[in-house]
Amino acid sequence: MNVIITCRHLDISSAIKDYVTRKLSSVLENHREVESAHAILDIQRFNHIVEVVVQAKRHLKIEASESSDDMYKSVDKAVDKLDRQLKRSREKVVDHKPAKKRVKLSDFERDLSDNTGD
Repeated sequence: MNVIITCRHLDISSAIKDYVTRKLSSVLENHREVESAHAILDIQRFNHIVEVVVQAKRHLKIEASESSDDMYKSVDKAVDKLDRQLKRSREKVVDHKPAKKRVKLSDFERDLSDNTGD
């Protein structure tokens, strides 16, 4: 899984880069369908904005954006939001393959008794 970090209007420190990578890796290791993650860090006046875009299998693209007065708070909020969205998307996945036709044991016994009674 690739984690790409992009910064707008700021120079990234190694501490923030490690923090973002560690938070995203810990959340995304539970979601095997994720192929890549892109974190965009931005500062606009006093707002620290974090956007996270995740690409996953089955054409799934999930985005989470948060802003606050601290970059670390923004990262935490965005990663939490991303985790909730990934869990919700996993619950929505439906397998459209036809299920095998299973016969209940009671129906099978009833059919057997009907055939032997003739």
